[in-house]
Amino acid sequence: MHKKLFIPGPVEVADDVLQKMATPMIGHRTKEASELQRSISGKLQKLFYTNSSILLSTSSGSGLMEGAIRSCTRKKAAVFSVGAFGDRWYKMGLSNGIDVDKFSSEPGKPTTPKMVEEVLSTGKYDLITITHNETSTGVMNPIEELAEVWKKYPDVVVCMDAVSSAGGTKIEVDKLGIDICITSTQKCLGLPPGMAICTFSDKAVEAAKQVKYRGTYLDLLDLYNYIQKKDYQYPSTPSISHMFALDYQLDKILAEGLENRFARHLELALYVREWAKKYFALFPEEKYASVTLTTVKNTRNINVSDLNKKLGERGFMISNGYGDLKDVTFRIAHMNETTLDEIKELLSAIEDILGL
Repeated sequence: MHKKLFIPGPVEVADDVLQKMATPMIGHRTKEASELQRSISGKLQKLFYTNSSILLSTSSGSGLMEGAIRSCTRKKAAVFSVGAFGDRWYKMGLSNGIDVDKFSSEPGKPTTPKMVEEVLSTGKYDLITITHNETSTGVMNPIEELAEVWKKYPDVVVCMDAVSSAGGTKIEVDKLGIDICITSTQKCLGLPPGMAICTFSDKAVEAAKQVKYRGTYLDLLDLYNYIQKKDYQYPSTPSISHMFALDYQLDKILAEGLENRFARHLELALYVREWAKKYFALFPEEKYASVTLTTVKNTRNINVSDLNKKLGERGFMISNGYGDLKDVTFRIAHMNETTLDEIKELLSAIEDILGL
């Protein structure tokens, strides 16, 4: 039995999108490949509300996260962490020999404007990383408020992990002053895992030019230079199958209407939050709760593994807590093409299994 996925990625992929992955192969150095990659870039610029260049990487989002901190840190990076994936960005910096400091929030709490101001006012840092949506804690950072701070420091390259939010909520990259906004295919974009995407601003380009050792495969400046010189082609062979599906899926997303799509995600989030508060509790502070997944505090001390096993028998799958939060939380994703009826069906099954 196939289990319908309500986990923070990978998500359910529509049959018509999967079929596009089976499109007959084309050469990655052909005119057709350039046309495909140019088409994808134009649609992603609309999704991100940006005029910045779009880079595609045959990797997970973590690949471009590592590429960003390595390619664009000239002297020192500041990583703002609200959970496991911010911590990962810090580890990436350390393992690449980057001079980097980490500034962590309490679990369930956001990065605050005060934190960013205190860090940037020192003048020590020329790159910062922000997690927009942290799937371990269910926190969505207040990026509009944070942007008002980092805009005062125009020499600082701003990198944002939007892996679990882009396509599910509005991110106005240019208006917010984000230089590198990163996502990947297997969450709100509704594709199989295997490809990552980022915006790459002129400021990021100039910063990368000043960094001597940027690596090879994840050198963002090399990717940028190649698409400029080679008509949207890439240095290494990309996953063309993902590109066929991505181009098609972006048409579907734009046809739904971005505002409609974002409103649907918010509607689902509000419904799941009310359910969580009725039977359990929210783990994050509600003001900063994610709109693409809900991290539920396990106040009833249920056995989430047992619950998931019984849900699996009914054709559903949710996620337990991540890392240190494994037993104290569980997570319900409501992203991509998920409908309110599907959420109601899932929550009804949970209530029945637990006798709520």
